[in-house]
Amino acid sequence: MSHSYPSHVTIVDVSPRDGLQNESMTVPTEVKQTLINDLIAAGVKKLEATSFVSPKWVPQMGDNSALLDALAPTRQTDVCYSVLVPNMRGFENAILHRPDEIVIFGSASETFSQKNINCSIDESIERFAPVAAVAKAQGIKVRGVISCTVGCPYEGEIDPSQVAYVTKRLIEIGSEQIGIADTIGVGTPLKVQRALQAALEYADISMLSGHFHDTYGQALSNTLAALQMGVSEFDTSVAGLGGCPYAKGATGNVATEDVVYMLHGMGISTGIDLDKLVVAGERISEFLKRPNGSNVARAIINKRRS
Repeated sequence: MSHSYPSHVTIVDVSPRDGLQNESMTVPTEVKQTLINDLIAAGVKKLEATSFVSPKWVPQMGDNSALLDALAPTRQTDVCYSVLVPNMRGFENAILHRPDEIVIFGSASETFSQKNINCSIDESIERFAPVAAVAKAQGIKVRGVISCTVGCPYEGEIDPSQVAYVTKRLIEIGSEQIGIADTIGVGTPLKVQRALQAALEYADISMLSGHFHDTYGQALSNTLAALQMGVSEFDTSVAGLGGCPYAKGATGNVATEDVVYMLHGMGISTGIDLDKLVVAGERISEFLKRPNGSNVARAIINKRRS
């Protein structure tokens, strides 16, 4: 079976935000700054720097303004710095730092939406409509991410029609890109393809990106399944950092190193230097005093030591 894979894939490293947001130990601003600069030095051109949520809910992101101020003097013009904003207040705080992109979100699961942000899917999208409008008016890109596209901790399997519906709504309010996220990592390749196919009713393939968690060890398989459909942008997290604070038992995002190794092995370019990426992941893992969550990074490090 022959597939025409994309020749280049954009990696969006989400470790500074999604990777660190529910670490129990406080990660100092300068450590986050080093992580971001290490990722950029490795060739990452798009990353989620922080989120402008209430520090009451996500204390780890309480230094959002301080972090963006620290990054400002060496900010790279060819790197897209994204920030997650939950509402207008978050956006008003974020805009002071001129992020290149804001990330807004909706869930394909009604129950997850209620438990995560205390409102229905429709209400959540209505809440984001003015935010997206103001962002676009100010020349800031808007990316909409859909959580729980294949499974939900409360509802189980999610019907692809829900993914189509949320895609439609997010595009209606101004999302230029749509992230299809397997928040709890229960997806398998055909389910992921069905979710992507549903989104394609309203979005062009170039607008879609994949965000796959590795809870059941399926993230690389799901990435490959998305590549086969022509998806050419993926959210990954260096050293496999992170999970979702609202999704019980959801382990980390897929490791950036593992995805990059797979892509390079397929002859797909990413612009990323794998050795430098391994250094970035190792440095943050050492700070967090935890083993590196990337199989590829561990293999490369062991090889260097032998």
